[in-house]
Amino acid sequence: MPYIKKYPIRLIIQRIKIFSVDVKPYFRNEKPLDFLSDVKLFNTPLKSIISPPKVNDSWRASIFCMVVRPLYCYDNMMMMLRKGDTVELSIDKVAYGGQGIARLNGLVIFVRGAIPGDRIMARAVKKRKDYAEARMTSLLEPSSDRIQAPCPYSGYCGGCQWQSLMYERQLEYKKEHIKECMARIGSIPEVLVHDVIPSEKRYGYRNKMEFSFSDRRWFLPDEYNDQNREKDQFGLGLHVPGTFYKVIDVEACLLQNDGGNHILREVKGYVRDCGIPVYGLKSHEGFWRFLTLRYSTAFDEWMVNIITSEERREAVEPLAEALCNRMDNIKTVVNNINTRRAGIAVGEREIVLSGDGFIEDRIGSFRFHISANSFFQTNSSGAEKLYNKVVDYAELKGSEMVLDLYSGTGTIPIFLSSRAKSVVGMEIAESAILDAKRNCRINGVGNCQFVLGDIREKLSTMKLKPDVLVIDPPRAGMHKDVLAGVMELTTERVVYVSCNPATMARDMGEMIQDYELVEIQPVDMFPHTYHIEAVAKLVRRKKH
Repeated sequence: MPYIKKYPIRLIIQRIKIFSVDVKPYFRNEKPLDFLSDVKLFNTPLKSIISPPKVNDSWRASIFCMVVRPLYCYDNMMMMLRKGDTVELSIDKVAYGGQGIARLNGLVIFVRGAIPGDRIMARAVKKRKDYAEARMTSLLEPSSDRIQAPCPYSGYCGGCQWQSLMYERQLEYKKEHIKECMARIGSIPEVLVHDVIPSEKRYGYRNKMEFSFSDRRWFLPDEYNDQNREKDQFGLGLHVPGTFYKVIDVEACLLQNDGGNHILREVKGYVRDCGIPVYGLKSHEGFWRFLTLRYSTAFDEWMVNIITSEERREAVEPLAEALCNRMDNIKTVVNNINTRRAGIAVGEREIVLSGDGFIEDRIGSFRFHISANSFFQTNSSGAEKLYNKVVDYAELKGSEMVLDLYSGTGTIPIFLSSRAKSVVGMEIAESAILDAKRNCRINGVGNCQFVLGDIREKLSTMKLKPDVLVIDPPRAGMHKDVLAGVMELTTERVVYVSCNPATMARDMGEMIQDYELVEIQPVDMFPHTYHIEAVAKLVRRKKH
């Protein structure tokens, strides 16, 4: 009886109540098959009834479904993963977020640091009804796509997820993420998604890095001993993924220019020795909070932004002076004051300690003014490729009026300006509008204007009929009211720029009612992470 023998006694007992039979003797003697022989249903031993059903035997099929199938389901349920269990897994996919995906008895398990093709041992750290999360404890057999990560913090730091994955495979997975989101979220399975345009630099590509101070650093496994923990809790570095208070003390980050690593070590040495306490991420007491570095790739200049919990010039001015004396290409040092508990590296006010308080950089042939809290794409060469694709998809002839929603500091309007009659940008942040106007003056652009305000309100009140619409929303995508306003504009061509495939797919799913989604071009601006930028081209459908 293969359909019976596979079930352990606990499962037989689980179903005893159906038959109202005292099963203790059977349980004590471990004779579940005797129990099934003794129990009768319709004067027939149950043992002879429970067998694979025949097609034309409906009553036997009913008994099979009533008894065997519940046993089978319960068996699966009992055998499911529990928190703390260690299991062997084979990784077959990668999720948007960078985790490897495995399956165990139908349960989806996400494993950080694992890549498709890996065979691993992993310990379950979180269990939910529909999925689990696990931490890799050992690599039994590496994927053919796995390489040695050059960074000593790889696997612990939240800056990168894919340093161990071949770069060519990273690009393939990013493309697949976009296609999957379009099919699953947007219900657009047949869209043309081009191969990802790769980044020119795979390391040292970031022009901005943000580091956190901590009074209780998070130790790596090889650092974790009682002597270390007692003598040195100071840390300046990057966060462990998914946490706000675990900070890894780093000596260098490979994603930034090496000059930034020199500044990082200089600041670390000064703060460690100055005697002024760093800010506690749990206690909310202390002075030093963040260090933000911005780099001009075009002009080889640095901005150092020191974020503190209060104004203490006697503490920060000697640091600014020391940095400028030791590095000639530090153009400016500023001090942002953040008295709030919120863990953000933006101050309520700013003090310029050295220089002009800004740097300049280029994207393509255009110059841009960058202040401490300005938005600016973190990969300058990647941004040029992204914006050139926007220009390409806009298909401007010189007579068009372009409307750019979420125009930020004016980068896209400036790129489009020479090919359009006029460009109007809408933006909610006043500081961004000021930067955009300044950037237009720097580049001699006179046909761009900018509207300050909430796009949800401005879009419905302004009497604009753009020929081309450019949309570059934040990660959350368009607000539903903005989307409704966009649809009412009935613009012939739309270019949609996104940093989040999921919200782009959601918005595209609504827009295809009136628009044809012609193609999508992904651009990789964040090597070794799962993040991907994409530009979508939409054309309004012809009404019959």
